[in-house]
Amino acid sequence: MASHNKNNNWDRIQLGVRNTERLIRQRDYNSAMVKARQTLEFMVRMLADRDRAGAMNDSDLKEMIDSLYQNRQITKTSCDRYHKIRMIGNKAAHEGDNSASNADLAFQLLSQELRVFARDYQNRRSPQRTTSRSAGFRSSRNGRRRSGRRRRYRITPFDLFKLLIPVVCILLLFFVIRLLKPKTDEAESTSAPVSTEATVPVETTEPVETMVPSTEVPSTEAPPVVYRTTDVLNVRAEPSTDGARLGKLNSGVTVEYVRAENDEWAVILYDGREAYVASQYLKTE
Repeated sequence: MASHNKNNNWDRIQLGVRNTERLIRQRDYNSAMVKARQTLEFMVRMLADRDRAGAMNDSDLKEMIDSLYQNRQITKTSCDRYHKIRMIGNKAAHEGDNSASNADLAFQLLSQELRVFARDYQNRRSPQRTTSRSAGFRSSRNGRRRSGRRRRYRITPFDLFKLLIPVVCILLLFFVIRLLKPKTDEAESTSAPVSTEATVPVETTEPVETMVPSTEVPSTEAPPVVYRTTDVLNVRAEPSTDGARLGKLNSGVTVEYVRAENDEWAVILYDGREAYVASQYLKTE
């Protein structure tokens, strides 16, 4: 019965993601953000192995997300994405937010976490099958290794004969070299006498320096990459949505890009110091 409920919740999660995307295409951004938060609840419940009926309030959902992170069932990145989807859904449900950018952000975060959740969910469903298959593979491989070791220690007379052939060849070659060496010394001792005629000095001319034309290699340095904002961005002091807001950048503004902090945040120069913005709202030219 529990397995049947998990399959139903998994189907509801997949359907929730598809409905969120459909509502965005229909420009019903408020409903899309609420649907994303509802889908997040099913994911959190399955990870926490709780199947309570009815919608959670914000405090319960926040507590369960933090508990999953503390128990190391989700990573810090997943925990931050869960809270971001939760806060966007609460703003849509209680404040009537109908922002397209927030709806797109909630759907993108939900899609990313769905892939992580699907991988963990499949690993939980078939641990025994994977274990038995890998154990059988290891046992068969170990059996082949043991049998190969037994065959390797059996040395036949033919193997000894093959090993002796190179040794005999080397010895024969050594004796042949020893026999030929005295004849070579005698030939050198009977070489022609050195001429005693005076040597005539040969005039030497100074070498003429030849100028090699230099070839200039065109510069292959790539032009600098320009980063612009694609939407209105908050500039924060830390790479987190809870960080202090230093200011705001309008859409289409060129920023001084420094580096990528992680998958979600980028470091820029703002008023002469480093600050953080969401990297998904930056584009290069």
